[in-house]
Amino acid sequence: LNCVLPVDQHLLATGDDGGELKVWDLRKGEAVLEARQHEEYISAMAVDGSGRILLTTSGDGTMGVFNIKRRRFELLSEPQNGDLTSIALMKRGKKVACGSSEGTIYLFNWNGFGATSDRFALRAESVDCMVPVTESIVCTGSLDGVIRAVNILPNRVLGCVGQHLGEPIEQLAVAPGGQLLASCAHDQKVKFWDISSLGSMVVDEYRKKKKRGGPLKALSSKAAGSGEDFFADLREEQEATAEAATGSDSDDSD
Repeated sequence: LNCVLPVDQHLLATGDDGGELKVWDLRKGEAVLEARQHEEYISAMAVDGSGRILLTTSGDGTMGVFNIKRRRFELLSEPQNGDLTSIALMKRGKKVACGSSEGTIYLFNWNGFGATSDRFALRAESVDCMVPVTESIVCTGSLDGVIRAVNILPNRVLGCVGQHLGEPIEQLAVAPGGQLLASCAHDQKVKFWDISSLGSMVVDEYRKKKKRGGPLKALSSKAAGSGEDFFADLREEQEATAEAATGSDSDDSD
C-alpha cells in the first residue's frame, strides 16, 4: 500500500504500488470497491465533502475519478507531464490542484476532470507533497527540501515556510486550528513551522515585476530565504547541538 485515506467513520480507501484502488467497509470487513485503472502507483487521494467522489493521482500522470456511492469508476484525466504526486481540493471544492514530479501544479475544475483548466510551474525540482492551508493557499514539499507557500488563482509563490537542509520532503500535515505545519523528510526529523500568518494573506491580481531567480521570501523566523540559505540553518543546528553537548539549555525547536 502506498497511501491510505479515511472517507468517513466506516469507509477507508487504499491505493497500492500497482495502481489498484480499494475502498473498504469496516463494518463488513471487506472491500466494496476495487478498481485498477492506473498503470502506475497511486500517490495520493482526496475525497469531496459529501464523501461521494474520490480522486486519485498516479505515477502514470493521470487523475482518477471514482464514485464511492455508486461503487464505480468514472474517468481518467488526460495524462500530464511527469508523475502526479499529490492532490488538494481548493476554492471550497470548486478547484482541484495536483502536484507533479516536474515541479508543476495542475488545476482542474470540479466536474471538468478530463482536462486541466490551468497550470503553474514552480521554481522547484518537484512537488512531492501538498497540503491545503486555506481555500487559496497550499504548502508544497519538494526534492530540494524547501517548503513553499503557494497561492492558487492568482497563481503565486508566496515564499518559504521552512526547509530540511536539502533533504527531500516526504509529507506535510496541518495541525488542527491551522497554526502549525508539520513536515518530515529524509533527515528523519519531524519539524514544526508557524503558518499562522498565511491565513490573513491577501494576494492581489496585480503582479509586480520581480527579478527572475531571486530569493524566496521567508514566511517564518526559521525559514530560509532560499535554497542557498541552507548553510545558515545548518550552522544554527550545529550551534544548538554544541550547546546541548556542553549541558546548556537549548530551546531551539523548528
